[in-house]
Amino acid sequence: MSVLENWQQWKDFLGDRLTQAESQGVAKDSLNELAYQVGDYLAKQVDPKNEQERVLSDLWSVASQDEQHAIASVMVKLVGK
Repeated sequence: MSVLENWQQWKDFLGDRLTQAESQGVAKDSLNELAYQVGDYLAKQVDPKNEQERVLSDLWSVASQDEQHAIASVMVKLVGK
């Protein structure tokens, strides 16, 4: 099963990557920009695999670029807990 198919596994996967990046000294602004780039890629290239991903995809599709950056930043906060 892909990590994209299960919301909790996806969050855990992102949280692990966030922890690794932070331990290597990656700045918060860089993490947020990377999260934006990943979100943009997923929205354009990957079909949502569960209800939560569908909601994020729908929000992303109607959001302005500033709002998309905000969504990405909130995702960083969510998986950082």
